Amino acid sequence: MKNLLNSLSILCILVLFGCTTAQKNTTPIIPAGWAKNVIWYQIFVERFNNGDTTNDPRPDLMYSKTSSPVPANWKITPWTKDWYARDDWAKDLHSFNDNLQFRRYGGDIQGIINKLDYLQDLGVTAIFLNPIYDSPSLHKYDARNYHHIDVTFGPDPQGDLKLMAQENPVDPTTWKWTSADKLFLKLVDQLHKRNMRVIMDVSWNHTGTEFWAMKDVMKNLEKSPYKDWYVVKSFEPFDFEGWLGIKSLPEIRKVNITTTRKAGHPYEGDINEGAKKHIFDCTKRWLAPDGDTTKGIDGFRLDVADQIGLGFWRDYRKFTQSIRKECYLVGEIWWEKWPDTLMNPVPFVNKDVFDAVMFYQLYRPARKFFTDSTFTAKDFADSLNFQRNRLDKAFRYVSMNVSSTHDTPRLLTCFYNPGKYKFHANPNEDKNYKTGKPDKNTYDRVKLYLVHSFTNVGAPQIWNGEEMGMWGDDDPGCRKPLWWKEMKFQPETRTNFQPVPKTYDETGFNQDVFDFYKKLIQIRKANPVLVDGDIAFLTTENKKLMYKRFTDKDEIFVIINADKQAQTFELPRDGKYGDLLTQKELNGKSVNVEPLSAMILKVSK
Repeated sequence: MKNLLNSLSILCILVLFGCTTAQKNTTPIIPAGWAKNVIWYQIFVERFNNGDTTNDPRPDLMYSKTSSPVPANWKITPWTKDWYARDDWAKDLHSFNDNLQFRRYGGDIQGIINKLDYLQDLGVTAIFLNPIYDSPSLHKYDARNYHHIDVTFGPDPQGDLKLMAQENPVDPTTWKWTSADKLFLKLVDQLHKRNMRVIMDVSWNHTGTEFWAMKDVMKNLEKSPYKDWYVVKSFEPFDFEGWLGIKSLPEIRKVNITTTRKAGHPYEGDINEGAKKHIFDCTKRWLAPDGDTTKGIDGFRLDVADQIGLGFWRDYRKFTQSIRKECYLVGEIWWEKWPDTLMNPVPFVNKDVFDAVMFYQLYRPARKFFTDSTFTAKDFADSLNFQRNRLDKAFRYVSMNVSSTHDTPRLLTCFYNPGKYKFHANPNEDKNYKTGKPDKNTYDRVKLYLVHSFTNVGAPQIWNGEEMGMWGDDDPGCRKPLWWKEMKFQPETRTNFQPVPKTYDETGFNQDVFDFYKKLIQIRKANPVLVDGDIAFLTTENKKLMYKRFTDKDEIFVIINADKQAQTFELPRDGKYGDLLTQKELNGKSVNVEPLSAMILKVSK
């Protein structure tokens, strides 16, 4: 009897162990599930919309110890001015790019609030905001404060500065809510009421020289309690490490590095403990203002994520999820070796680090397929399958499938110049680089790409202004003020490097491009299979591409003819199909597709 009981006990233990093991192995990995359903819209606030002219930037708020002085006669640049025309105050500057770095147009938080109806009409369901924390630059990656919105983005810059002066920036119990902070929280509330998500762009890798901790180090040198937050090379004379050697971006000290740290590769390490605590405090402030997660943002876009060790990111993941379980983290990892090799996303995309990366790895082969006649549909399909299949399935669907951003040429200009991606993508480095209005062929090819983008696995992303038909070369040319429909813009010089006599392009809102984006968004929203479905490539012959998105209950066929000649595609079965792009009905088992054209087919019932 004793032996029988022992046998039964062992059996129960084995059964329990087996069940536990099975549960462990079959539990799905669930990233922020909401992210697969969204249409991302990226906003660069300073250039989006000026909703409040009373808070426009001033020279004293643009000051940075490591920047050149603001020109004495500086003033705001008119929103509708020719981008390539020099400002009156810029005549003594050495280069046109110096002119652009000093420019301000006055975009602000109120400007976003005023355009929420526009964004909702377009079909946007998630906003990705480039940095909005308080800083002197136009790009805001050089923080003065992580825990405050830029004073010129709110209604009372002077009052906000007075409030901030009352704080101990290292002690969250003393932090105030400025008028800019409150207006941002109002924006978050209004977005949530419209069932729209919002994430903030942050750089925990570096601050600006006007950041309160760095200013204390500069003032008190080795006596500063924050001296170990940064990599100080010497105190006499004072010198420090800037990110990529850029002195306006002092890098936060990395610690506990246990593997080789090499640019473009992941490594094991952390950051200074004091800076880390402050970062966590600021993170909590935006995820759960006053402890209320319903008032907070939905996640973060993490700038230059490969520059920080994976140990920090694992702790950051745990911390953010302890506050908001579905906090979406998307890392910027980009070049392993510029301009040829993109980074491997695998070490960064998992349950311990990020939900997603900005998936440039999908965009680059797509651009090549739609612009390079030698890159076949099979090459394209193989590239997509390789990139996508490196990730666990759940993470493929919540990826942020970026096309263009604040750091790249705009889509139209990128396709208009079909050379190597992001290589010499401006007239400074390539005198033949075209910055004017693209030709019809370019518009047609971009539309083909957009059909693919909005029917692909993962969430599509729109860089603000692309839906308006804007063009522009690499940063800073991609950061023009947006071409709002109600505004009349000056004609634009085709390029500031063009010799006299100059020619001009008419600029302004392109209704046809806007309508095309809107249609694709509607198609994606109306067909859940484009969100949840698997993908299979059916035709990959020369420039003929056909794939299907499918589930057990539904399927959609995407047909793209990237050739200059009409092509016939064989359909999977004989029957009736509806083209979601044109609303036309098709019959039969084959279809003729015009040059540079696409169809999104659904079986008619």
